[in-house]
Amino acid sequence: MPIPDYQSLMLPLLRLLGDGKEHRLRDVVSALEQQFGLTKEERKALLPSARQPIFHNRVGWARTYLKHAGLLEAPRRGWMRITERGLEVLKQTPERIDVHFLMQFEEFRIFRSPPRPPSPSGAADIEGETPEELLANAYGEHKRSVLSELLELVKKASSGLAPVSWRP
Repeated sequence: MPIPDYQSLMLPLLRLLGDGKEHRLRDVVSALEQQFGLTKEERKALLPSARQPIFHNRVGWARTYLKHAGLLEAPRRGWMRITERGLEVLKQTPERIDVHFLMQFEEFRIFRSPPRPPSPSGAADIEGETPEELLANAYGEHKRSVLSELLELVKKASSGLAPVSWRP
């Protein structure tokens, strides 16, 4: 099973906090890794920046989105707890919690309100990607474009040059 995207983690995260107690982020990450049956390699897989594990980052984004929707709170750094609103949502037994679901909450709509410029590549579905993944993908596209242009320049420049003789 591939590493789940941050939206797929929202409902399991909220359910995990459903006991109303405060939970440490690292304990939540560990419990979700077990719940999703992640392999050792998947648990260690890093973002392109190589600064944070992918799964830990995605749990963090799920937490951020749920927090902005008022479904959970951070009573102190590195800790989280479900809110009354979060408990009410769990009572509704939703099949999935994602960005679309969270748009019903005004606080979340305000959080998401800054307009996002369209992707230069024309990519239609970016909802499943975290900001770091979007940046990494954009960087990769830009790098490929620059390398392609550079290769074309080298080809043009080398086509007009006389062959270089090699002398050992």
